[in-house]
Amino acid sequence: MRNTAPKDAAELEALETREWLESLDYVLQSGGPTRVGRLLRELANHAQRKGVRQPFTANTPYINTIPAAEQPPFPGSREIERRIKSLVRWNALAMVVKANKAEDGIGGHISTYASAATLYEVAFNHFFKGKGDNHDGDIIFFQGHASPGIYARAFVEGRIAAEKLENFRRELKAGGGLSSYPHPWLMPDFWEFPTVSMGLGPIMAIYQARFMRYLEDRGLKKRSDSKVWAFLGDGETDEPEALGAITLASREKLDNLIFVINCNLQRLDGPVRGNGQIIQELEAVFRGAGWNVIKVIWGSEWDPLLEKDKDGLLVKRMGEVVDGEYQKYAVESGAYVREHFWGKYPQLLEMVKHLSDEQLKKLTLGGHDPVKVHAAYNAAVSTTVQPTVILARTIKGYGTGEAGEGKNITHQQKKMNEAELRAFRTRFGIPIADSEVAKAPFYRPPDNSPEVTYMLERRKQLGGFVPRRITTTEPFKADNLHDCFTEFEKGTEGRKASTTMVFVRMLAKMLKDKEIGELIVPIVPDEARTFGMEALFRQVGIYSHAGQLYDPVDMDTLLYYKEAKEGQILEEGITEAGSMSSFIAAGTAYATHGINTIPFFIFYSMFGMQRIGDLVWAAGDSRTRGFMLGGTAGRTTLAGEGLQHQDGHSHQFSLAVPNLLSYDPAFAYEIAVIVEEGIRRMYVNGESIFYYITVMNEQYEMPPMPADVREGILKGLYRFKASAKKDSKLKAQLLGSGAILPEVIKAAKTLEDQYGVAADVWSVTSYQELYREGHAVERWNRLHPDQAPRVPYVRQCFEGTEGPIVAASDYVKALPDAIDRWLPRPLVSLGTDGFGRSENRAGLRDFFEVDCRFVVLAALNAFAREGKIDVAVVQKAIKDLNINPEKPNPAVS
Repeated sequence: MRNTAPKDAAELEALETREWLESLDYVLQSGGPTRVGRLLRELANHAQRKGVRQPFTANTPYINTIPAAEQPPFPGSREIERRIKSLVRWNALAMVVKANKAEDGIGGHISTYASAATLYEVAFNHFFKGKGDNHDGDIIFFQGHASPGIYARAFVEGRIAAEKLENFRRELKAGGGLSSYPHPWLMPDFWEFPTVSMGLGPIMAIYQARFMRYLEDRGLKKRSDSKVWAFLGDGETDEPEALGAITLASREKLDNLIFVINCNLQRLDGPVRGNGQIIQELEAVFRGAGWNVIKVIWGSEWDPLLEKDKDGLLVKRMGEVVDGEYQKYAVESGAYVREHFWGKYPQLLEMVKHLSDEQLKKLTLGGHDPVKVHAAYNAAVSTTVQPTVILARTIKGYGTGEAGEGKNITHQQKKMNEAELRAFRTRFGIPIADSEVAKAPFYRPPDNSPEVTYMLERRKQLGGFVPRRITTTEPFKADNLHDCFTEFEKGTEGRKASTTMVFVRMLAKMLKDKEIGELIVPIVPDEARTFGMEALFRQVGIYSHAGQLYDPVDMDTLLYYKEAKEGQILEEGITEAGSMSSFIAAGTAYATHGINTIPFFIFYSMFGMQRIGDLVWAAGDSRTRGFMLGGTAGRTTLAGEGLQHQDGHSHQFSLAVPNLLSYDPAFAYEIAVIVEEGIRRMYVNGESIFYYITVMNEQYEMPPMPADVREGILKGLYRFKASAKKDSKLKAQLLGSGAILPEVIKAAKTLEDQYGVAADVWSVTSYQELYREGHAVERWNRLHPDQAPRVPYVRQCFEGTEGPIVAASDYVKALPDAIDRWLPRPLVSLGTDGFGRSENRAGLRDFFEVDCRFVVLAALNAFAREGKIDVAVVQKAIKDLNINPEKPNPAVS
């Protein structure tokens, strides 16, 4: 009798559950899924009001999101598409194997594309839209490690010659080769976006999708059904940039955005989440962020098994297994899978007793099933109001067999022996003889073959080939461009202004210009008021796809916070990475959209190059055009903020980016000349360059532009003021840049008035340009020994000058030191090596030894070293200038 009550209770609970499920089935049949959803929400709310507390979950069961009954018919020929996919697989593998046979260690990746082939082929044959006469084309961020597969498909299409494939990762060989990963700088007619610095592709894709909406909302581009696709790996989502901006996509309702995450459960060294389930983890993250999540886990062979799973035991078992164990199933036998997966519950063993071990082993995963993948893509492109992420379960190295399929070593797999190649060839039906297979030859069927005919027709129907980078924009007509900048040549006529204020005034004028105004894209990461840009809120508005659904608290003020659907400013919030991604989107719009937008991205300089250097490098690779403005720049110019905010080294970082031109202007006319020339070079001449300009918040009088200095400003150096003391025996050359140039001007006056030194003042607008030009001249001379040597511009400037050369900068001494080798005499560098401090400007410049007093001291000390003045003069100067000779070294204190 003791066991009767529990048994009765269990039976009663099972009966109740069955009645509820039957009731729910009735509602589903009579009212449909929408009614069921409303009912479940009402029940959940009712239970919560009654005190029932359910643990939160954003997960759905570990099964496909789209039931088999809701799959659309597959529109193509599955057999021909299977053969095409097999050909691409073979050529991708052969490319890497041949490259490493020819050059051991040249690298390459087999396993990523092997796992993602179906994901790509279904998209190529049915979804990716090319840039044709009737369509703008999709924007596609290909997973970098899958590049061999993308090249292989282009080869089968007839777009890339076999010779190029032979030179995979050997770009410098005769005839040219193929870059390792997507690099528009290296293959400007093929790749559009660099993606292999993992995490950057996803964030750039999000902001590309938002920028597409921006162009449409502002009337610069017609609305279209173009999509932005981002392909990435599950391991890649550990990068902060990969998931850090996903709420922007849902907040902005970017239904033009589709993420495809290849969940092969493996990263470079081992499992992504060996003790968990990465698909479930990502589902929760994306659903919580408001995305439409489509899971593609199980292939079609699983459908009848799931149909038989009336009590949900199979679904339960699917959710119990951790990824490390799923990975184990991929490399073990069917008997192992039967015992360890199905064998946990007798009912499941009974369910599959009709299947052999071999059949169990061959049960396909969703990411390898074109029907399942097509259904997911079809749902994704049809989704409105929210972005979509597809979580596709695959096996890393799929098809490579014993060479690495599903194994931890598969990411590093570069080579295959003859037996492994033969097995791969046979598995995918490639018509290559046994006698040839060891050579891993490329194979392309004839042009009139069913495979080539089919794939070319599909691409024709979809608008053309992808990937393909096309530049169709017309150059600017810059007849009246100079009018935007003429006022800045006059100076401020006694008024004080900072270079930041000058730039903002310049930007406001450009925004009003009839020729380029609508193409200007101001980008700011929540620092517009810091930079004095709030007047632009009212002038052009802050972009918001939703417009402004509220009355701002400062509505009654002149410069209120104005959001508008047609707003021009991209106010990105506190995200330099997001802002830089917008900069890249706007700066590549000339190629992506055929629109010459001109981005001006202004940011706290300390949080630019140092924080988002990887994205800056990607901008260079992408052939981005535009202007980056490092605001509140300079180690001693930004008062009070201290160590984390004071930038004294961003120009060192920018020097490393080959197509980034960096300037540190001091005066209004210098900025005007640089910006005007930049627009001309990028948007009239079409050069693939972009600019970094530092601007400061220190106010001083801006002088009028001297005659004949334009060329020197652009080259990086010109004589700002020659000394009037022509007959002085002591002469000095003083170099200054940015906000330290006024200190150098003061030092020149002190040297002249108190020490009788004729000091010429030079403005150095760009040490980087001087450095590059100097090395370019040296290289030319080295390669042309039989010709008259050329003279670097720096050397030309100082030919005929006399006296010590002293350079003072608000940046580390390595910056001015970069030009020392081309000077006629040794350079004395003053700079801001070391950590910043919270202090006023005078205190900071004393601490870092870059104010006018230290410039004077440096010149006098140089004279003493040369024996031109007595050391006692220098000692007295130290005392007179109130310099503490025993003060701590700022570089290490």
